[in-house]
Amino acid sequence: MGERVNNFPPLPKFMRIKPCFYHNIEEEIPSPHQQLVRRVYTLWMMYSATLCINVISCIAWWAGGGGATNFGFSLLWLLLFSPCSYTCWFRPLYKAFRADSSFNFMAFFFIFFLQCVLALIQTIGIPGWGTCGWIATVTFFSSNVGSAIVMLITTLLFTLVTALMALVLIKVHRLYRGGGGSMQRAQEEWATGMWKSAPVREAGFNVVSQTAQGPSLPQYPTAVPSYPDDSKW
Repeated sequence: MGERVNNFPPLPKFMRIKPCFYHNIEEEIPSPHQQLVRRVYTLWMMYSATLCINVISCIAWWAGGGGATNFGFSLLWLLLFSPCSYTCWFRPLYKAFRADSSFNFMAFFFIFFLQCVLALIQTIGIPGWGTCGWIATVTFFSSNVGSAIVMLITTLLFTLVTALMALVLIKVHRLYRGGGGSMQRAQEEWATGMWKSAPVREAGFNVVSQTAQGPSLPQYPTAVPSYPDDSKW
């Protein structure tokens, strides 16, 4: 049986810090849902890139006469929210589709809803909170037009990311409920401890093909329900 080696985040081999996750959408996610999971992964990258650009915009904000506090907070948000968003809401969604885990679906819904609220606050842009949102950008046009234009780029990106996050939340919820998912299933997983027994839950390997073809990576269970997808989103 081949051993899977963690490959995410991709780090140079000379570093002592090693990747924490195994990330392979083509291998682990059922084919009907691979496109959706890829898009959510792209959304995470967009959000992380927006946080990076937000740091640059806060530097322009500071150079145009704004406070240094915004730059400090923007750097903190980048270092905090970029890895945490991958760990806290993308990985639960990844594991939910990988093994039909209602518990992970519920974890995704709860955390991703909070992420949507946070993204909305960042889009609003309260001055002093380290994000170049609408309030901060519009009010700064009267102080420094050049800096405000740079801030406007981040504002538009936050707006786009927030809208896409809301669409993702609605989309995944419809798929989950359409496939028969419910809070009761998540509670049953919690009560039985199946939510933390990923190797057991995902051990639906094809022993016959393994014997015929030799050692190979495990194939995830084919019993994962086919969540209906009646849209072109």
